[in-house]
Order: sequence, then C-alpha cells, then structure tokens
Amino acid sequence: MLFSSLFFICIFLPVTLIIYYAVPWKFKNFVLLILSLVFYAWGEPVYVILMMFSIVFNYMAGIQMGDFRKLKNERRRKIVFIFTVAVNLGMLGFFKYFDFLIGSINGLFGANIPLKNIALPIGISFYTFQILSYVIDVYWGKVPVQKNIISFGAYITMFPQLIAGPIVRYEDIMSQLKRRTINIRKIADGAAWFIKGLSKKVLLANNIGMLFDSISAIDASERAVTTTWLMVAAFALQIYFDFSGYSDMAVGLGKMMGFEFVQNFDHPFTSMSAAEFWRRWHISLGTWFREYVYIPLGGNRCSALKNMRNLMVVWVLTGLWHGAAWNFILWGAFFGVMMILEKYVIGNFLERLPRALRHLYAAVVTFFSWILFSAPSTAEIGRTIVSGTGGYGNAFIDSTTVYFFMTNLVLIIICILCSTPLVSNLFKALCRNFGTGGEAAGAICYCLMLVVSMAFLVNDTYNPFLYFRF
Repeated sequence: MLFSSLFFICIFLPVTLIIYYAVPWKFKNFVLLILSLVFYAWGEPVYVILMMFSIVFNYMAGIQMGDFRKLKNERRRKIVFIFTVAVNLGMLGFFKYFDFLIGSINGLFGANIPLKNIALPIGISFYTFQILSYVIDVYWGKVPVQKNIISFGAYITMFPQLIAGPIVRYEDIMSQLKRRTINIRKIADGAAWFIKGLSKKVLLANNIGMLFDSISAIDASERAVTTTWLMVAAFALQIYFDFSGYSDMAVGLGKMMGFEFVQNFDHPFTSMSAAEFWRRWHISLGTWFREYVYIPLGGNRCSALKNMRNLMVVWVLTGLWHGAAWNFILWGAFFGVMMILEKYVIGNFLERLPRALRHLYAAVVTFFSWILFSAPSTAEIGRTIVSGTGGYGNAFIDSTTVYFFMTNLVLIIICILCSTPLVSNLFKALCRNFGTGGEAAGAICYCLMLVVSMAFLVNDTYNPFLYFRF
C-alpha cells in the first residue's frame, strides 16, 4: 500500500487515526501493532508470517541475552547474539541475494543453476536493520531488554517507516514506546510534514520521473551528450523527491501518533563534497553503518591503511544494501574511493577552492554516481558513459534535447529550487513574520498542496516508488 495512494489517504489513514486516538494509552501500542500488520499484509499477505516470526524470535533472543547477562554467562550470551544476527542476516540474504549469488555463479563459471525467482518482501532491508540495532544494542548493554512483546512488535512493524525508513534505532525510540505526547499542535505539524512529502512525491518525483523514463527509452547510441546528462539529472531529482518525500510522509505520520523520527534528508544537492553529500542523504542509513559497522571496525582511530579498509567495507556494504546487483556494488565502491580520496588526497585542495567550484565538484561526483545507480546492467553503465562523453559521435545538443528541456523547463526549475533550502526558508519566514496571518496562509498553502496532489492521483497512472525494491 503506497502512502501516495487515494486508498491510503482517504480510507486507511483516517480509520487508523480514529481508532488510535480513541483507545486508551495502554492500548495504543497494541492498536499500532495490529494496524501495522494489516498495512503490511495488504500488499504482502504471505510475508506477514515472516514478520511475526521475526518479532517473536528476536524478542525471545533479547530476553535470553538479558538472562545470560544476569547470570554472567558471557559465552552463552555471545552464542545467542551470533545466532540471532546470523538468522536475521540469513533471512535477508536468502530473500534478497540468493538469486543474485546464483546468477553470479552462472555468469562466472558458465553454470546453469536455475534461479528461484524469490519475491522480495517489501521493506526487508529496513526492518532487518531496525531489528539488528535492537539486538546489537542489547548485547552491548546500551539498552535494556524490551520485555513487553507488544511494544517490541510495534517497534518492528510501525507502518509509517516500515517499508522504506527512515531506519529508526531502538535506542532513539525506546522511551517513546512507553510514553509519547499527542496534541493538536503535534498532529498539525505531522499533517504538514505528510502533505509536504506527498507533494514532493506526486507533483515533483512522478513528473520528473516521466522525463527520465522518456529519455532512457532512447538507445544510448542515439542520444546527444546533453540529452544523456539531462536524463541523469532527471533521475537524480526523481530519486531525491521520491525518497525524501516518502521519508517526510513517514516523519509526519509518526508525529501524528506521537513519535519523533529522525530527519532522513537535509538538502543533499547543496553539498560541496561527496562526504558532505552522504551526511545529508539517507541520514539514518549512514548513522546505522557508522554505529554498527564503521566504529566497531576501528573507525578512524587506527592506521590510515586500516581506515581506508574500514571505509571501503562500509561503502561496499552500503551499495550491496541498496540492491542485489553489481551496479549497486560498483556504486558503493565508487563512493568508498571518493571518501578515501577526499580524506587523504584532495581534501585540503578542495577546502581552498571557491564555494562555487566545490559545489560543481560535488555535482559532478554525485551525477556520475547516479549513472551507476540507475543502470539496469553493468553493460548499460558503459554505454551511458560513452553517450555522455560523446563517444558515439553524436551531437553535443540536438532537437531532441531542446524538446525535452523546453517542455520540462518549468518543472526542472521548480525541482531545482525545491531541492535547496530556499523555498522552505521563505515559507518559514512567511509564517514567522506575519504571526497568525502567516500561519493561516501557511495552512491554506498546505490544503492547496493536498488538493492538487490528490487531483493528480485521481488521473495519474504513473506512481512508482523506487525504494520499495530495497
């Protein structure tokens, strides 16, 4: 079930909120758990069994680790921890990477092992990482064992961020599972976040995504240089508004239910380096890898060589997390190399450059990375690079480029402006400087955004969500 669907907005969400607000405090986590399972089962009726197994299995594992800690039996506690992590990663690996592994073996050794064509449970990468954050923190003793299975289940299945994040660490939310504030101001703030995210998804991501699809349908050998780069730019804007829009909707839904989730994006296209880009893009994933992979490996408190190893391990895993394909691994490895270069080779040089050139550098790096990310195959990566550098002998610009650019000029300008803090800062200034009148004007703007978004959904058959496959 998509957040950006009329059924969710007009039926599921209102019914959910009415029930959730109506029940006493002691039943809210139970209601959240049940409704979240219904939400997940709506699109994945079979895999809700897998979800329930994960809840019970990891709940019992946490209890056992807590008991063995009290008994000071470190050996058994460690065995339970390793087994639990192995089971969770094993399930993720089976559903997400089994066919990729078999396909890679077939390709490398000329084998003909049949693929299983296993359907990927929606959001498994996200909720597996949430489970692991709990298991690891309990093992480290950073958080107490959750002995209420209802609260634990609500944490795992919480539908606002179940299928596409942000990745909520147990440490950040455990107190909110016991008590949280729900009031009119917070509900209104949550509604504003939801509408902002919905507008990003429906009005911006969907429309700029159609431009990307139109250009990518043209064979790489027939595209002008600028047409190829317009395609890459369209994909960059699509995936940003698609994913950040969903994250904003998740934050908004959380607020409506009294939760505070981490902000997942902070205008990444305003960055001046690859490292800064990743401090602003998919913040919850970067935090997870830093806390549970990078720092345990030694972080930067080690030799330069080991630090380089740590960076490459983290970024290859980051790429692999995004998808079971070689282009994602290459994408992660590319950012790993760029992190190493910025830290040990070109960092001081970048710091001395004018801001405009640093922005240009970051744009070139991230644009190239989207070629790796969006390619349906490794062969297509090479074809896109050749096309974007004029290797096919095509024109730098042609009538097709002009047509696509001019027919989408207003949309491109709006997307670029909305990807910066400019629009949001102007909106906040309006509400702040004009007092009650500004707040009223802001409320009217949000209502208009909701109406226009829903009008688009009524007639729009193009409503993909890119991060469902992760």
